[in-house]
Amino acid sequence: MKVAGLVARRLVELVLVFVGVSFIIHAMVFALPGDPIAALGGDRPLPANVVAQLREQFHLDEPVWRQYLYWLSGVLQGDLGTTFTGQSVADKMANRWPVTITLALTAWAIEVVVGVALGLWAGLRQGRAADRVVLSGTILATSVPVFVVAVSAQLVLSVRLGWFPVAGTTAGWPTAYLLPALCIAMFGLASVARLMRGSVIDTLHSDFVRTLRAKGLRPRQIVGVHVVRNSAIPVLTILAVDVGVLLGGTVIIEGIFNLPGVGQLLFQAVRAHEGPTVVGISTLLIIIFLVTNALVDVAHSLLDPRIRHA
Repeated sequence: MKVAGLVARRLVELVLVFVGVSFIIHAMVFALPGDPIAALGGDRPLPANVVAQLREQFHLDEPVWRQYLYWLSGVLQGDLGTTFTGQSVADKMANRWPVTITLALTAWAIEVVVGVALGLWAGLRQGRAADRVVLSGTILATSVPVFVVAVSAQLVLSVRLGWFPVAGTTAGWPTAYLLPALCIAMFGLASVARLMRGSVIDTLHSDFVRTLRAKGLRPRQIVGVHVVRNSAIPVLTILAVDVGVLLGGTVIIEGIFNLPGVGQLLFQAVRAHEGPTVVGISTLLIIIFLVTNALVDVAHSLLDPRIRHA
């Protein structure tokens, strides 16, 4: 398959997945129990005519599929919707993105540096104690839920030992972001380390490495130049995909560490039954994830012709 055909196929898949996932999110959010319009008044109920006007304005009395079409029409025109209090969802997110992007990129950098280094270290020591320690550590890291890791790290490293700020971004980067980023990177870091380890072991047993040894190249030169470069190709793919995953994964971490990012905004919107905000943020995160995956697939196919013909 030619590259143009592959790109066209990915675009069609991207649109279909986006429509399907966004409709499910829309239906689930607006099916939640409780009346978000009535909740706007707090302890003082809103007048009946105001409630009726807001319901009509947000199409809450119409079927879910029709509400979705109204919303989708707005998205196609660049409008992510309006909150029940009349604010633009895009405007609410605008000041939050720097925190979320900083957190996600810090976590991604930890994945790259620590994950690749651990995988390389374990792969070069296959079967030894260091290899077993890394494998056990990665299994532990992937088996513990992220919120358990975050709350435990916050309690021990921030509250008791005082090594990191407990919450907020007052301390600036990197102090305020390091611990939350480490928590959010834990799962991806373990996956990268295991993938890098396996790739290094496969490369070390390949024919071209045997040929290099037979030619008399020094072990450090073989590993530093040839093994690392060839082993990193599959790892780069998963690292690229993880950018979108990390952005979506900030929801829990920003809530726990009180970081004023998009994830915390989504966290607060879910608790307040603020449907338009939840759907708007979720949609944007889905788009980032799908586009990232599509770009990785296309880039991978350009590097490896076997994928284009699969």
